[in-house]
Amino acid sequence: MLTVYKYALKYKWFIIVALFFMFIELAVELLQPYLISKVIDDGIVAEDIDAVWFYLLIMFGISMAAFISGIINSYFSSQVATSFSYDIRTALFRKVQYFTLATLSKFPTSSLITRMTQDVLQTEMLLYMSLRIILRAPLLVIGSLIMSFVVNPTLGFYLSFLTPVLLIFLIITARKGGQIFLRVQKRLDRINRFIQQNLEAVRLIKANDRENFEISKFSKVAGRLKDDTIYALRLMESIMPVLLLIINGSLLVVLWMASDLLQNNNVEVGEVVAVINYALRMQGGFSMFAFIIIAFSRAKASSERMEEVLVAPITSNNNEEIRKVDQAGTVKFENVSFKYPGSTRYVLRDINFEVKENETLVIMGGTGSGKSTLLSLIPKMYDVKEGDVYINGINAKDWNEDDLRETIGYVPQSAVLFSGSIFENLLWGDLDAGESEVFTSTQKAQIHNSINTFDHRYETRVGQRGVTLSGGQKQRLSIARALVRRPGILILDDSTSALDIRTESALWDAIKEENTTQIIVTQKVVTAKMADRILILDGGEISALGPHDTLMQESSLYRSIVQSQTEGGQLDD
Repeated sequence: MLTVYKYALKYKWFIIVALFFMFIELAVELLQPYLISKVIDDGIVAEDIDAVWFYLLIMFGISMAAFISGIINSYFSSQVATSFSYDIRTALFRKVQYFTLATLSKFPTSSLITRMTQDVLQTEMLLYMSLRIILRAPLLVIGSLIMSFVVNPTLGFYLSFLTPVLLIFLIITARKGGQIFLRVQKRLDRINRFIQQNLEAVRLIKANDRENFEISKFSKVAGRLKDDTIYALRLMESIMPVLLLIINGSLLVVLWMASDLLQNNNVEVGEVVAVINYALRMQGGFSMFAFIIIAFSRAKASSERMEEVLVAPITSNNNEEIRKVDQAGTVKFENVSFKYPGSTRYVLRDINFEVKENETLVIMGGTGSGKSTLLSLIPKMYDVKEGDVYINGINAKDWNEDDLRETIGYVPQSAVLFSGSIFENLLWGDLDAGESEVFTSTQKAQIHNSINTFDHRYETRVGQRGVTLSGGQKQRLSIARALVRRPGILILDDSTSALDIRTESALWDAIKEENTTQIIVTQKVVTAKMADRILILDGGEISALGPHDTLMQESSLYRSIVQSQTEGGQLDD
């Protein structure tokens, strides 16, 4: 929890002010029973009306001070809590942005969403309530015990007789509650993951008439969350009856002993009233312990989950000597073998090739041959452990990540667009780009004319993940967004699969004018033929490398790919 709550330390002066006024409220609450005893013993019993008025005025004055202190405490407590939640949520989001893909794969997307929303809310609530009542409740119990001893040591002793039993019970319950609420948060992760997957696949579900099937699956996942939540709340709710039983038992003992002491004139009536008031305040303090344990258990579970994100490793190289180069780049793989973290299976084995400036390299291969993995090593999505990758003659390990990725225009397999206008999505490639640069990129990506047919042209809203656009339109927008960056190296991971032959041909002709080195993954032979060289991957190893004509003569695998896409088995040259 310390890792999370250290983000509140920057507001330490606000915390000090909030606690100061909370202590004023507490002091007033502890003084009131004592003053009541003075009103009874020194005023009413002694028949001294001046003493009655004197103590009543004091009680009124300190009550007003407590009222004002409560308002000030609430203001500063809310300031600290909301500022803390903003800082911790921002820190989590920032940390995730710098995760390597290896680190990111350890956290399901739904889990990260829960940690940045529900978990942050739980820790924020604990911080706020700590400054308002969570710290006040145990202090009220302890203070009431101390004041009862001050008023009458004998009655104070009987009031505190069962307190150790209460403390042991509360410690055991708090530990058990932390384990249960951690399980509840994990269940919440699973239900969020299910909802996310369901919404992303909504078209497939409707097309296959699987609504009732998905509802049945959801009921099982939600049912497990319900059962764990009920179990947790039942445990927490059992705290209150136990607390009331013990504290009421103590109160009965106090009343029994007070009756004997009153008969023997060993105690004043006001002292008995004061100790009973302190007992009732202890009862009120203990009654808040059930809520405190629930809040603490949930916040502890949530803070542990957030801590996992905050301490997760990231890879960052801040070498300031390397800067983006505004020219076509070079890429060289030297004895590269790669396996994903936590896996024993090599995805790539002994990869050696070099791409020169302004060269176009097409990568082909079957499903699972390692094409996308190879591309991800160029912008350091994963760190290479065996062998070396060189970008512009510099080992990728020595590159500043920001500069390296500024040099690269990357278009993934799945075209991803963000909620907003088309122009905002294109500008995402380079926030400093002007309209002319954006329009030039869309023209080269063969999407400019399509955009002009929309009602609002470049201000057309595309919706979440570009759901209002066709697959081909999303791919061309993604390519245009990469071209806006004016990259030295352009990486296209099967990013033209939804384009027709004529549009794709026009696209490649336009991109030839770019001063950029192109590395393209594709399954289309017509695309491969226009490349300078073709690299064939088979089972994570390079099967062949060379231009189209050479591979047609030397690579049986490439010939089989060509023949599979040619009518009648004859290649149309």
